[in-house]
Order: sequence, then C-alpha cells, then structure tokens
Amino acid sequence: MSSEEVQRLLCRFVSETGEVAGDMLDLPPECTFEQLTLICNAIHQKEERVPYRFFINENEITENLEKTWKLSSLKTENVVDILYQEQAVFKVRPVTRCTSSMPGHAEAVISVSFSPDGKHLASGSGDTTVRFWDIETQTPYHTCKGHKNWVLCIAWAPDSSKLASACKDGKIILWDPKTGNQIGKTLIGHKQWITSLSWEPYHRNPECRFFASSSKDTDIKIWDSVLFQCVMTIAGHMKSVTVVKWGGSGLIYSASQDRTVKVWRTNDGILCRTLEGHAHWVNTLALNTDYILRIGAFDPVKDVNKDTYMTDKKKSQDFALKRFKQVIEPIGERLVSGSDDFTLFLWDPEKDKKPLARLTGHQQLVNDVKFSPDGRILASASFDKSIRLWDSKTGKFLATLRGHVQAVYMVAFSADSRLMVSGSADSTLKLWDLKTRKLEIDLPGHADEVYAVDWSSDGLRVASGGKDRVLRLWQN
Repeated sequence: MSSEEVQRLLCRFVSETGEVAGDMLDLPPECTFEQLTLICNAIHQKEERVPYRFFINENEITENLEKTWKLSSLKTENVVDILYQEQAVFKVRPVTRCTSSMPGHAEAVISVSFSPDGKHLASGSGDTTVRFWDIETQTPYHTCKGHKNWVLCIAWAPDSSKLASACKDGKIILWDPKTGNQIGKTLIGHKQWITSLSWEPYHRNPECRFFASSSKDTDIKIWDSVLFQCVMTIAGHMKSVTVVKWGGSGLIYSASQDRTVKVWRTNDGILCRTLEGHAHWVNTLALNTDYILRIGAFDPVKDVNKDTYMTDKKKSQDFALKRFKQVIEPIGERLVSGSDDFTLFLWDPEKDKKPLARLTGHQQLVNDVKFSPDGRILASASFDKSIRLWDSKTGKFLATLRGHVQAVYMVAFSADSRLMVSGSADSTLKLWDLKTRKLEIDLPGHADEVYAVDWSSDGLRVASGGKDRVLRLWQN
C-alpha cells in the first residue's frame, strides 16, 4: 500500500510496561524518528530533551513510521502501538560493572591498549608518560618517563614483548612491559608530531622487528626495533598523514588530510595506488584483518592464562598465517576509510582504486571506524552522537545506535563479535548488543570526556581513559 493510499496512521505511545502515554495521535506515515522523539518529550513534559527508541511490533523505527509499519504488516484500520523506551542519559545504574578506578596520570589519558595476549595494559597521556598497569591486582605497575611532550599514540608488538609510544615532539620510544624500562635509544626522525603506529604482522615476521609510523610532517617511516633506526621513509602525501596500517598482504595503507588514502608496497615503499573520493580530511582507517593482525599468534580460546603460545615460533607463525587466510579467503583484505566529509568508503585496496561502496548517513565527521573481529560488521563512530553499523561486504546500512548525548570518540568490539563498547564526550561508556542492536548497559563513572577505550583480546576486560586522567577497568 502506498503512502498516497495511507494518508495518516492512528498511533499511540505505549511504555515497556504497557501503559499508554498521552492521547491517540493521527500521524502522517512520513513522521520521522526525530519527530517522534520531540512528540514523546512533549507528552512527558520533559524540560531537557531525553533520547528515546521506538518500535512497532519489535521493528525499530530508525527512519520513519511508514517503513517500519510496512515491515510490521499491520492493517491501517488498526491502531498502531508505538513502543517507546526512554534511554538513560546520566542515570547511574545500581550495577556499573566498573571493577577499579586507577588514578595516576597527571593529564588526560589519550590512549589505552591491552597487549595482544591480554596480560598487560598500557596507557599514554598528556602528562608525557606511558604507564603499565597490573590487570590482576588492578594497580599501577610501571611509570615510564622519556618523552618530553604529550604521548599521542601507543602500539604493542604482536608478540606482546614490547610497546612503542610516540609523542608530539615526533619521537618514538620502545618499552619493556615487564620492567618498564626503555629498550634501546629514542627513535628520532619525524619533524612534527606522530599520529599513529602500526607493527608488521606476526605471520609475516615472527621476530616482531619492524613497525611503521605516520606523522603530521606528511611522511611515513619504517623503523627497525632491533637496530633502533629508520630503514625507510615513504613520502607522497601532500598534507598530514592521519593514520597508517600495516596490512597482512605485504601492503601499507595510509590516510591523510590531503583527502587521499594511499597503498604502498612494504618491501620497497613503492606507491601501488591512490584511493580518491573523500571531499575532506581522512581521519580513520580500518582493515577487516585488524583484529587478527593485532593478536598475532595468541589464541583467546586456548591461551588464556598460559604462556605456551610463543614457544615455537615457526608453529605460531603458521597458526597466525592460517587464521589470517581464513579472514581474507572470502573477500580479501578490505579497507574502510572515514572522513570529515561525514562519509565512509569501502575499498578492495589490493585490486582496485575505485571504492566498492560509499557509506552515507552520518550528520557530522566520522571519528572512528572498526571491523568486528569476525570481519562481518563495520561500526562507525561520529561527532553526530551516533554509531552506525554496516555490512562489511557490501557496505549496506544495518542500524543506527543512539544513546550517547555527545560526540562518540571510539568503539571497541569484544573478541566474539557479539558485543561492542563505545566511549563518548558525554563521559559515559555504553555496551551494545550487536544481535539485537540495542543498548545493553550504560557504564557511567568517568568525570569527563572518554577519549580511549579498548577490549582485551581474551574478552575479560574493557579499559577506558579520558579527560578526567583516570583509567577505569570494566569486567564484562
């Protein structure tokens, strides 16, 4: 039945407990989610706007009444019940699941990262230090001093043996997580601050020797963590390089404020192709192999609380390679880019310089993008306060996750791809169920914006940090 035939829908708002709110309403089928939110706030006479979710027969209203109503196949003679759920904004729940709050940093926590084996936790801060935390006792372990400026990014070697940190001065330092001591000398070469770090995948080199860095100085550098020197400088971007990813197929991917994504050969630094299409800065990149590359030879199923997985390097390399091949077998190594132009592009970067899909819908810049560990779902976080879910093979839009009341900075998936956690400027973390695509639990506790969030590879813990200088651990 077309919208010409159905001019109005007789609707009423019903709460989860079955109570009818307000009077029956005669609504046009094109009434949007946004308009329903305004109506519901008016009915409840809310002074401050409260976010809601709406459903017709378990189908969520994400766009307008008509689309969801058609899915529900209701007759127009019937009254359409719109189930509304008030979303908790700053209501502290009785169970927060925060197991510890670990102060120590003197400035904002900019990055938090669990080691690939899930045993160590590191954080980088504006106070110029890197800290290691004991996740068993949930206490500070080592404070690493060496940088003279903000530590902007940190990255673990795939075998968990060392951590690289980079600062606003363009310097990189390697740390031993067991002792907290600096390994070798400080790596100097970049002329401006460093924006990201990425290690060579374990299945390509189990020695975990080389890593790449990207910088505001437009260069990408590849470093030798044994000889402590730069072995290659890759130049080609016209503006600041925002992120670098060392892929699993012998390619390096870089995104830049020059609006391009470039694909380089790792062995000689030759440019393979330039991926163009974005109308503004490219902020973020993700590979469908990110999770597999990150955890190296660690097996969350077998190796939790064991040190056996690194004993035989050849065996563990074969295991990592086999797992990498399983992920890329169906569609290859896929790349997604997110931009200040509010869009994302899905690429097949090994084969084509034309995008597979352009993903639109965000109303503000896209700040973070991640593939689920199984490579099936793509999540994008935006300053428009929402997270969007997409089909990673086709780029088809799946759902919008609403609940945050400020910009969403970062998302992290659980190892089994069933759950996702997000950190926001609204000072909360939120846990989402990806099957129902609904908010599972609110995680309040931070006193200010949450900049960084990470989920351990063994699935046991989430760590978060932000403007309040406190690192929090959450048990899931």
